[in-house]
Amino acid sequence: MPLPITMSLSGVACAAAVCAVGVAAWGTFLVRGSTAVPAGCWAVAACLALAAETGARAVGGLADPASAAAARLAVVALSLCPAMSLLGAKRPQHGVWQLIVATLAVVLCLPAVSALLVRPGSLPDLHLLERCLVPLLVLVGWMNFAGTRRAVAAGSVACGQVLLARGVLPGVPPDAQAAPAAAWDTVAAALVLGGMLLACGQSLVSGRRHRDRDTGGRAATRGLPTHRLAAAVDPAFLAVRETLGAAWTLRIAERFDAVAASRGWPCRLRFAGLEVRDEGPGIGMEDAGWQRDAVRALRALLRRFVSDGWLARHGWPAVAG
Repeated sequence: MPLPITMSLSGVACAAAVCAVGVAAWGTFLVRGSTAVPAGCWAVAACLALAAETGARAVGGLADPASAAAARLAVVALSLCPAMSLLGAKRPQHGVWQLIVATLAVVLCLPAVSALLVRPGSLPDLHLLERCLVPLLVLVGWMNFAGTRRAVAAGSVACGQVLLARGVLPGVPPDAQAAPAAAWDTVAAALVLGGMLLACGQSLVSGRRHRDRDTGGRAATRGLPTHRLAAAVDPAFLAVRETLGAAWTLRIAERFDAVAASRGWPCRLRFAGLEVRDEGPGIGMEDAGWQRDAVRALRALLRRFVSDGWLARHGWPAVAG
């Protein structure tokens, strides 16, 4: 491909990456009050790295194959950090977990550091295990959201990650690291940007639905009769599912079901929301002791991941405790 066209396509990829930085920052704001904020910060850092790399290519930089390969490896390593950050998103260890995520990024970048410092001018020598680890981590990140409403958005981002990492995948010749195709980089950046925009758009639509529900429905849920219990707690629970993914959602459901079984509550928490087994015509506040206890138990579990302010924004019922 002629150099002017390559530089133009790199410029388009850089523009898409810059837009992705803004969308990632917007997404970080949307999840404020939850333990997903560090993942949003990692996403901002990854998009900044991609913008810097593609911008350098657009102005004719990174002409040295070794430098180009090292820069791309750093971008790939950072792109894996947001999904890995979510896997440790439980208080109080979610802060320390970010050190583990950073360590993962450093380990993935070690071949590039070694090539630049020890063997200047040579391409990073990636072990087969690292080449296999990169697509595996991308797959793990996608699978965490495959069963949620963010499946399409997560799939788009994952496809973009695979395209960005195409030079370090198993079976790819080592010299492919030094020959990134600007057209594929543009497609990859567009996929990442599109997935992030879709996820943020879905979050806004969901938040608007919660506000509309609160306008007329919160007062009606204060008594938490049986037939309203699921409608009262599902919005916040499902919002946690869409924010943190399947891994922690299933863990929360497992813990809640264990408590419910031990106390004889006629409800179970499923991936799609609360399932009340004996829905009757409704009962009064004086008979709703187990419902209040169930709400308190679920709130205690959710508070390991989100703040009270976050719960309030996502329609948590206004009941005592």
